[in-house]
Amino acid sequence: MKDMKLLKQKTGKCLLLLAVLLVLSAVIVCLFTFKSRKNEENPTSSPSSAPSAASSPNKTSSDVSVSAPGSVLTESETATPTPTPSIPASLTPTAAPTLQSAAPQITPAQTPTMRPPSPQASSQAPSPTFKPSYVPTASAPSPVSTPSAGITEAPAHSDKPGNTTGKSVEQIIEEMTLHEKICQMFICTPEGLTGQGTVTKSDEKLKKKISEYPIGGLVYFAQNLETVPQTKSMLSNALNYSKELYGIPLFLAVDEEGGAVARCAKKLGTSKLSPMFEYKNSGTKTAYNNALTIARDIASLGFNLDFAPVADTWSNKENTVIGKRAYSDSFSETASLVASAVKGFKAGGVSCTLKHFPGHGDTAEDSHYGNAYSSKTLKQLASEEYLAFESGINAGADMVMVGHITMTNVDNLPASVSSVMINDELRGKLGYNGVVITDSLSMNAVTGLYSSRTLAVKAVQAGCDILLMPENLSEAVAGLEDAVISGEISEDRIDESVERILKIKAENIGF
Repeated sequence: MKDMKLLKQKTGKCLLLLAVLLVLSAVIVCLFTFKSRKNEENPTSSPSSAPSAASSPNKTSSDVSVSAPGSVLTESETATPTPTPSIPASLTPTAAPTLQSAAPQITPAQTPTMRPPSPQASSQAPSPTFKPSYVPTASAPSPVSTPSAGITEAPAHSDKPGNTTGKSVEQIIEEMTLHEKICQMFICTPEGLTGQGTVTKSDEKLKKKISEYPIGGLVYFAQNLETVPQTKSMLSNALNYSKELYGIPLFLAVDEEGGAVARCAKKLGTSKLSPMFEYKNSGTKTAYNNALTIARDIASLGFNLDFAPVADTWSNKENTVIGKRAYSDSFSETASLVASAVKGFKAGGVSCTLKHFPGHGDTAEDSHYGNAYSSKTLKQLASEEYLAFESGINAGADMVMVGHITMTNVDNLPASVSSVMINDELRGKLGYNGVVITDSLSMNAVTGLYSSRTLAVKAVQAGCDILLMPENLSEAVAGLEDAVISGEISEDRIDESVERILKIKAENIGF
């Protein structure tokens, strides 16, 4: 009996110990399970398991590592488990849909790298069209940002080379990216495009830069011209590069007025003419023949655009920047001679440019070196300086160059950034609907007032179509791209300029 009681006591203790062990085991299992679940929900970072952009709300878009624009997301980028839905691998950064969310917007430094691709760049029908207003969400891959201004890679373009064959100007514009359209609005020196020293040939370096910045044209100076064969080769190669890459020809421009401003006559031995002022009493036939001679000479070399004739009237004898470059010191006589010169240039096979609206012949200063001023009122301009520009426009001038002349009795702004002078006067009062080109944007009259970015935006807002020789091309292009993306300038406004430019190229050069 005593043994039975002792056995029961030992059995009870064993059962109690077993119960305690079972409870402890259950607690350990629960703790392990809880810890495992917590690790699954909040994985620690490791070299093989990087957190997604959505799992790190404090990171900016520049902190997120993404694939290069235009590439497809890799498996590792889409397989990381996160609470937010992942983007399908079939969507690339350049084909992402326009998404609206509370995510941080792209900073100005990043926006230049967002180039909308050509509508023909993708054959997938469901893929939405990239719009300039695109704002990615936190879970979408962000565009790659670069610290430098401007776009340094060739934009996406489809169906090249020869992609403009048989297409209307409107169709070509529809297929162009924003970057391509904006670049079409610039004419640069080859040095300004490539960043090199004196350029005397068109090589692969130039071709690469044209692929990155498909500009509207190149302008050449005496330093670029060595011999006739060298010049012909340089121009034809540049033209072919642009056609090969984008199907759109370049403007190949030169200042060939005759007299002191005659790059080809001085360097290549083409026809040497006296300053146009010396022929003022020789009549309109001589003005026509002189222009015809110049045009045929430069066209034979490969140039297709002349920044001539000078439509300024030498009305101020203290003026040194124009002087005998003018056709006359009489407003009415200048008008008749300039109209004949326009017809001569066009008959000789080159596009021509009236310069320097609203008239540089009355200024005492030279805008190349500083501010140049005119105190004339709009009423005075209409009865004097405008006469030659109006007659030249009626004769068929392809472009009007606007000078950096500050109109002190109008709006006290350089005419090249004045909406009053361009939109209201040139386009409104004179009825001109052709291409408006700025004078060189490297001149001190404007570089001392504005940065390249600001100057480009102001010139386009004022009504200019082509921006000549910006001090910094990449900055100027980036400034316009940012302005379109932010809504400061509409893309329709860009399209207006590109349409005017391409129409001249189609008519005078051909695609």
